[in-house]
Amino acid sequence: MTAGQPDGFRVPRRIVTGHTAVGASVVVSDGPVPVTRELPDDGVAFHEVWVTPQAPAVIGAGPEDPTAGSITVPPPVNGTRIRINEFLPGHLDERGLQSPVHRTESIDYGIVLEGEITLILDDSEVTARAGDIVIQRGTDHAWANRGDTIARVVFVLVGGTFGEDVLDALPGDIRDSLMRHGPRD
Repeated sequence: MTAGQPDGFRVPRRIVTGHTAVGASVVVSDGPVPVTRELPDDGVAFHEVWVTPQAPAVIGAGPEDPTAGSITVPPPVNGTRIRINEFLPGHLDERGLQSPVHRTESIDYGIVLEGEITLILDDSEVTARAGDIVIQRGTDHAWANRGDTIARVVFVLVGGTFGEDVLDALPGDIRDSLMRHGPRD
């Protein structure tokens, strides 16, 4: 936790398993997630847990860490990403948003661990609470913690491709406007 903030950011513990040269199952690392990016002015933190660059994922034996490097919002093309986002209360912009409106070509499973978070879409909003799961399918969206406690959400991002029905409904250059970078980069 951040000093002075009892409900502040909390870096999660990550336990990674692997194999010895003779095939025995072992723990290859156990400690805080190695990559965290806090945006205190926005009241948001990103904790990168694991990334796979492709599916099917290559399963390695050793302590390699695919989270090293810059944080990007979408998963790798045809890959996956799992992260925990933390949204502090009281960090909304003039539109009532805590994140920029963005779209990625992915299926994102958002599992609310703690608190509540509001999903903002083009024509509606829905508030998800601890235990709820949001299936976000490549839509323009933003997030906002409008409560008075921290919201912790696990996001499992799975690289995808838009179906023809979606491409027919969206502007012709939709792939040019996808979010491909990190938070506030």
